[in-house]
Amino acid sequence: MTDDMALQLRGYGMTTAQILYRMPDHRQFLQTYIWQHYDLAPDFPEMKSFLKFWQEKLDGPIHSVSYVHRRLISATEWRALKGEFVIN
Repeated sequence: MTDDMALQLRGYGMTTAQILYRMPDHRQFLQTYIWQHYDLAPDFPEMKSFLKFWQEKLDGPIHSVSYVHRRLISATEWRALKGEFVIN
């Protein structure tokens, strides 16, 4: 099983954030950055960790953050199957 699948089975979903930030040398200009990662709603520990890193280590101050979240697999959609396909 892949790491992504294991995360989804533990309740993680895909979170996509659009981060608008001010350019370090030209504060009047806004730049956009798209961040995407598996995260747990509603607390979003991965996104909060990334935004904390940004504020502590990067020069461009954050203007705003917009995000969406979608669980890709829910408990009702997952079922174990026993079977095998043999080709040749």
